[in-house]
Amino acid sequence: MEIETKLKPMELEECPVKTTVDVVGGKWKPLILYWLNAGPQRFSELRRHIPDATQKMLTQQLRELERDGVVRRRVFAEVPPKVEYSFTKHGQSLKPLLKLMCNWGNRHRRRRGVVKAEPRTD
Repeated sequence: MEIETKLKPMELEECPVKTTVDVVGGKWKPLILYWLNAGPQRFSELRRHIPDATQKMLTQQLRELERDGVVRRRVFAEVPPKVEYSFTKHGQSLKPLLKLMCNWGNRHRRRRGVVKAEPRTD
């Protein structure tokens, strides 16, 4: 797929980049998607992975991703309740975009002389 180089005048709502940003943009959504890329995550796991996100913001952004059909919320019938988040089939289509974002981020960090962080082992 190639980005059209001849831009035509269009309404802002018709812009495909705006549509994408409306769904995956936000302070915490890209990080939520990054961690879901590794597999289903419980809310508490996402909280640990994204410690700067408040519970309220994380909940709000997960609800928006769920509303947009990108994330599935699965509630298990047990005590205490267990909730798990994962990609929907539609959300799976974001994986190539996430990979491109990771690759670009790593190249940008190297370009700026920032050493790549070591993966956590705990």
